Amino acid sequence: MTFRENANIGSGAARRGGGGGGGLAVGGGIGTVLLALVVMLFGGDPGAILGGGGGQTQSSAENVELAECQTGADANEDVDCRMKATMVSLVDYWDQVAPDAGATEAIIFTGQVNTGCGTASSQVGPFYCPVDSTIYLDTGFFSQMESQLGADGGNFSQMYVLAHEYGHHVQNYTGALRASQQDQQGPESGAVRVELQADCFAGAWAGNATRTRDADGNLLLEPLSREDIESALSAAAAVGDDSIQERMQGQVTPHTWTHGSSEQRMGWFMRGYDSGDPNQCDVLNAGSVDDYDA
Repeated sequence: MTFRENANIGSGAARRGGGGGGGLAVGGGIGTVLLALVVMLFGGDPGAILGGGGGQTQSSAENVELAECQTGADANEDVDCRMKATMVSLVDYWDQVAPDAGATEAIIFTGQVNTGCGTASSQVGPFYCPVDSTIYLDTGFFSQMESQLGADGGNFSQMYVLAHEYGHHVQNYTGALRASQQDQQGPESGAVRVELQADCFAGAWAGNATRTRDADGNLLLEPLSREDIESALSAAAAVGDDSIQERMQGQVTPHTWTHGSSEQRMGWFMRGYDSGDPNQCDVLNAGSVDDYDA
């Protein structure tokens, strides 16, 4: 997917420098394997592994607008600008579909960052903090996702990641995020269902993305290609629990799953994409997480 060259990508993402004490604090009795999975799988509950726990105040570091990112052409060439432009599209879509949820912001950082959920290291990967209702990401994660996890590295694979995190913001509004805290592991767990719903929300956005508009009311994006969808699916498959466990430990242990299998993640993304309707994403009440074709 490419952005229209002259699209005005306005605001929606900012850069924040590293800072604050600490770094990544490991606690709460999290085992080595589980910790590695949480670190490498985006979208988990950062409060479980970030220093300081929930309830910390926002970082005193200032957010700096991505002033160099002005047009769709900038977004097509630069990953930070691409995240900013994707946020414009996501905000426009969700403001129409779930206006009461309110918009969120994406903070791009390098190294570490202070958040409402604690101090995060780049090792955490992209995540959503429900305490300050903000998405945080180090775009260096995309290189890791390609080189270590097998994603294709296409632009839309990156945009899918951000759309998934925005889905968590919508879940924070609906209350669905609580399911991940109450039932944290297992193939049919609340945690898995929350992640699959965020994938489905990302698909619903993708199915409508070419109708989203920029700050001037003009269309943001060129038509979606089959290659774009395949790029998103490559990212969804790369961050499946089974795929990562096979790479990391040589075996799959479903009782420790927190995000769902590669097939499930791709299936729920496509359910959202094919329907274009987030109301079709009620994974939490599905009889099984494999019911994405129902």
